[in-house]
Amino acid sequence: MRDYTQRIDTLVGDHAQRLSDQLQAHRAQLYPPDSRRSLRKFTSGEVAELLGVKDAYLRKLSLDGKGPAPETRAGGRRYYSPHDILALRQFLEHGTKTPGTYLPGRRAGENLQVVSVINFKGGSGKTTTSAHLAQKLALDGYRVLGIDLDPQASFSALHGFQPEFDLRDGGTLYDAIRYEDPAPLKSVIQKTYFPNLDIVPGNLDLMEFEHETPRALAARDGTLFFTRVGEALAQVESEYDVVVMDCPPQLGFVTMSALSAATAVLVTVHPQMLDVMSMCQFLLMTSNLLGVVAEAGGDMSYDWLRYVITRYEPGDGPQNQMVSFMRSMFGDHVLNHTMLKSTAISDAGITKQTLYEVEKSQFTRTTYERAIEAVNAVNGEIIDLIKQSWGRTNGT
Repeated sequence: MRDYTQRIDTLVGDHAQRLSDQLQAHRAQLYPPDSRRSLRKFTSGEVAELLGVKDAYLRKLSLDGKGPAPETRAGGRRYYSPHDILALRQFLEHGTKTPGTYLPGRRAGENLQVVSVINFKGGSGKTTTSAHLAQKLALDGYRVLGIDLDPQASFSALHGFQPEFDLRDGGTLYDAIRYEDPAPLKSVIQKTYFPNLDIVPGNLDLMEFEHETPRALAARDGTLFFTRVGEALAQVESEYDVVVMDCPPQLGFVTMSALSAATAVLVTVHPQMLDVMSMCQFLLMTSNLLGVVAEAGGDMSYDWLRYVITRYEPGDGPQNQMVSFMRSMFGDHVLNHTMLKSTAISDAGITKQTLYEVEKSQFTRTTYERAIEAVNAVNGEIIDLIKQSWGRTNGT
């Protein structure tokens, strides 16, 4: 007979509380309670690259007193805050003869782009991909809403939220999609330290939608679960250009509703055999379940679907074989660029930051530049797909 010295629920609960307390202490050390998390300032070279202009042109603007005044540091180096970058975009856009050059957001007649980032298997780089995409879109001048649909809330953590402390009274998308007395979506949208990037954080409350939906289906009350996310997004459609949804690593009701609301789907894939096998099962299940949703009236048409190779190591022979295999199977549905495995990305994550946030001086120059070049290439390819969906065939 087994000797149960401690109930497992008590033990797990104790471990969860201790871990939560330590994470809170870690956050307080990084970001004291009386301070607000902020984004670093960008060098004039970085800003010039973001805007698509020459550094010398920015220097001339500064000397002529035009646009926002940068901070000048030792050696005459100029640094711009994220708000300065947005102000520069607005200043330059006002003077250009080609509308949308510096503020490339959607125009009249262009639909809200909703990108669902999915994978069945944890560790595929889904949240890392979602966060970098949302932040790059914001830095490029798009109005972005990031939505964390994963109860584990890693996307939220990367943007400064610790769910068990910051969202004790709700505040997730569940509030806006629940069946009884749903809240306006605006009530759960939070501003971030990135200009142009808002977020709907996540926590364990999202699991309630998984529990409530079967009861709603059994009650046959006429409510369609797969329309809930789309109906919530419709409330704020005019305020954003792109929505990036970080879906949970499971094909539940939340994910199916997110996929029904999406205009595009991005599937993250780690190029190893077990991960690809897992993705095969995920695709089979997705096809079957979304087929049922489509028969029930759900809109399953997408502007595009792409697979993005993540945590890729170019020197790994087996990984190269898997990448070649995927390209031979799916052709143009696999992004040309890959998200590299990098110590810069993982080290930045220790302080809950992305490559766009972290000070590059923390890494060797080649390590950072190799990583940021790969991330920018992937994001650039996705942004081109978004533009094509708006009918901008010339890339403008």
